[in-house]
Formats: sequence, C-alpha cells, structure tokens
Amino acid sequence: MATWTTFPNKEPPRNVRALAEQVERDGGHVLAVFCEPIGDHWHLLCLLPMDRVEATPFQRDLSPTHVKRLQEVVRKLDRFVDPIVIVSPKPGQYWTPNGNHRRAVLEKLKGKFIPAIVIPEATVAYQILALNTEKAHNVKEKSLEVIRMYRTLVTETPRATEEDYTFQFESAHFITLGLLYEKNRRFAGGAFTPILRRVDKFLKATLPKALEEREERAGLVRTVDELLSDVVAKLRTRGIRHPFVKNYVLARTTPLSRARKTLPSFEVTFKKLAENLEHFDVAGIRYEDVARSAIMVAPSGG
Repeated sequence: MATWTTFPNKEPPRNVRALAEQVERDGGHVLAVFCEPIGDHWHLLCLLPMDRVEATPFQRDLSPTHVKRLQEVVRKLDRFVDPIVIVSPKPGQYWTPNGNHRRAVLEKLKGKFIPAIVIPEATVAYQILALNTEKAHNVKEKSLEVIRMYRTLVTETPRATEEDYTFQFESAHFITLGLLYEKNRRFAGGAFTPILRRVDKFLKATLPKALEEREERAGLVRTVDELLSDVVAKLRTRGIRHPFVKNYVLARTTPLSRARKTLPSFEVTFKKLAENLEHFDVAGIRYEDVARSAIMVAPSGG
C-alpha cells in the first residue's frame, strides 16, 4: 500500500483514503494528504499522469495567445511551479476546473506528470467561475462556461432549479447570453449586458423546464439584435461608424428608466425594445453624439 505524508497528524476519512489509493492505481503519486487552512477540508497533493487529466467539459475554450505566453514563461523559468486544481468524477478520470491553460502548456512541453491539488468533492468542479482566476473572463467566456455547465446539470440534476446554482452561475443573464453565443460567437453581449442584468432573473422552474424558457428569452434578444443591426446599418450609410454605436442605440431605445424601482418583465422589456428600434429615427444622430457617449460610459467587454 502506498504511503504519504498526512497533515495534521490524524487519520483522513475513508473517502479521502479511497481517493488517494485510486490515484496510485491510476498511475499517479500521492505526495501528501492535508487539511486546507480555511474550511479544514481534506485535499491531496499529487503528481498525476498527463494523459489522465483534461478540462471540465463545460469550461471556456483555451486561449492560444495565453497558452503561448505562459509556455514561454515556463520554458524561461525551466520549471513548473503552479499546481492545478483537480476533481475526479470517476476512477481514471481527472478534471481541472482551474488550470487548463497550465495543463495545455505542460502537455506541449512533453511533461509526463502534472502537479495537482486533488479535491475529494467532485461538485467543486461546478464552482468554476469562482475558481478560475488564471485568466480573467470576458462576457463571452463566462456565458459559454455557464451554459455548458447548465446543460450538464440538466442531465445530472434535473430536479434542481437555477436558484440552487446561483453561486455557480453567478448571474442569470450569463445563461441567456450563453445560448446566444452558442449560435453566434460574435454576438454583441457587452451591448445587451446593462439591460439583461436588470431584467434577467433566476427562474424557479426545474432546469429542463427553465431551459425551454431560456431559449424563448434568447429568441427575444436575438430578434432585438436583428433590429438593432438594421439600425446600425442605416447609421453606417450616413457615415456613422463607431465601436460604441450599438451601446448608444440601445441606451436611446431601452424602456428601462434608471430611476424605476419596479421593472417590467423580461418579455415586456424586449418586446418594447423591439418596438422602439422599429421606430428609431436615425436622421438626427450625429457621430459626435456617439463618440461623446462612448467617453462617458465605456462599453462592456464582449
């Protein structure tokens, strides 16, 4: 039987010992079993075989630029110093919710093992937005992670509701935006975020049923985006080309008043927004107006 250092000097619970033995059977090496300093939870410090480790199936895509930059740094240091976080959904399989860029770098550098902190509770993988801090998310990356996670949970916990996963999803509007980005990676999520943040709330229905309503909400936003694109095209024919133009038009047509305490529903908001866009008069808009607004309110990342 394999041996490892234990801290504090007490016997780890059965599930932790079983996980340590599993790691050894899977070709890894357990270096230590320890209690982390905040919640006193048991973790394992291990060297895991590279071919056993992969990203969680619902996280964001790798950034080739970030991988290349990180690879150059690791090669220059000539050492790998940051263990990745790992959970094991089943024997022989190891997921990293926080460390896929580092995993990819070590793979490119032909590393046979990867240092990892293995967490016995596999559900921690669903804390991905809170855990993944190695590269800041933009709106698209967050939204795609959330909808991928959502689709997994629809199957794994069909009786749960969105409200059961508010921490994991972080904000309801990321779910709707995720559906939109799935269909169109160039969707202007940053322009719609100020409106969605205010009217898109977590649904009380079970996840499979809630997903149907999410699809309807995404459809409403998609309709508005098509009308918005028509307005932007008209402005371009008048020579008004500015990266903030979508944000500007939405700010001029939103039915939401900043001072309103009682907001209209999601459906009412986007149907009224669609109506306002259909009647939007581009004749009175000047480039200077758009540019001035861009300075006053910087656009959100998309």
